[in-house]
Amino acid sequence: MNSGLFCDLHIHSCFSIASSLRMLPSCLIEGCRRKGIGVLGSGDALHAGWRDLWNRIPDTGEVLVVPTAEVEDQDRVHHLIILDSFERFEDLASDLAPHAASLQTTGRPHVRMPGSEIAGRVHDLGGLIGPAHAFTPWTSLYAAFDRLSGCYGAERPDFLELGLSADSSYGAGISDLAGIPFLSNSDAHSPDPAKLGREFFEIPGAEATVRGVMERIRRGHITMNAGFFPEEGKYNRTACTRCYTQYSPAFAASVRWRCPDDRGLIKKGVADRAAELTDAPPTERPPYLHIIPLAEIIRLVIGSSSVATRACTLLYDRFVTPDTDEISVLTRTPIKELAAIDGRVAPAIESFRQGRVSLIPGGGGRFGSFSFF
Repeated sequence: MNSGLFCDLHIHSCFSIASSLRMLPSCLIEGCRRKGIGVLGSGDALHAGWRDLWNRIPDTGEVLVVPTAEVEDQDRVHHLIILDSFERFEDLASDLAPHAASLQTTGRPHVRMPGSEIAGRVHDLGGLIGPAHAFTPWTSLYAAFDRLSGCYGAERPDFLELGLSADSSYGAGISDLAGIPFLSNSDAHSPDPAKLGREFFEIPGAEATVRGVMERIRRGHITMNAGFFPEEGKYNRTACTRCYTQYSPAFAASVRWRCPDDRGLIKKGVADRAAELTDAPPTERPPYLHIIPLAEIIRLVIGSSSVATRACTLLYDRFVTPDTDEISVLTRTPIKELAAIDGRVAPAIESFRQGRVSLIPGGGGRFGSFSFF
């Protein structure tokens, strides 16, 4: 791996629906340190209460915090927004307020405007904007449109976020995305290590400023993406959202996207949607590191029902100490050192590094699963 900075720019706050009450700045900074993330998006920066919490946190230099937010437009497309200060987000919030009744009641507001207008206002403030989890079958660019211009008009997005059910290969053959940088982010609603930093991207350099990070993204200076095997994502395959039976798109269309077993709604998978949109030979993209959270590896190896069990947490804490971080443990720490900590987990990490991973794809809202061989 290179010696750049690892970035996770899409998270949520304690003010967002379905988010942990522990999504607080202090917990997030500590979570980044343990994970190995050097640049963190604040998330939910349109919310005044969340901006206030970040402004109270002293800058220790451990983690660079980049002001970010996610919004949903009138077509239910989600957009990730990056601005260079919380003051800029205060200006944007004032600008969007007449079109967003939920601006101060939730971290990710619904804005009654098309994506093109939102993008124009972000660009007027010197910010960056791009589609969040672009391929997912709900609330995404490619759930609503076939081309960038359908959503953004003349306001070309500055990046595209892949989402948990896709990697760079899914967009590499879509000619409309030529020249658009791909970002990988966690979309975390919890500071737990299985969520925060589960996807990230790398930018060159050992130090950065907020504007420096934005400029690297604007210029496409991404040196690596990292995240799930796409099959691990819960929308990777076309499947029923009730019983999770997987189908081909042709069969799903023949039954009008209703499951013949239980009449549940069938949602088109990310893999099938990306294949539909592919219209050109794949272009070269930065390398993509497929990664599995250490907590998930531990859960599988010791047979726990959840990564939140005491057994999982205690073992995780033996691997990730004040002297190391999770990304290093997964990718660089010698296997002999890991074996001295736990002789069951070390061989699993070695299998992961060697690509000896079997995957059962997810779909319809259920995550995929993995095993080692």
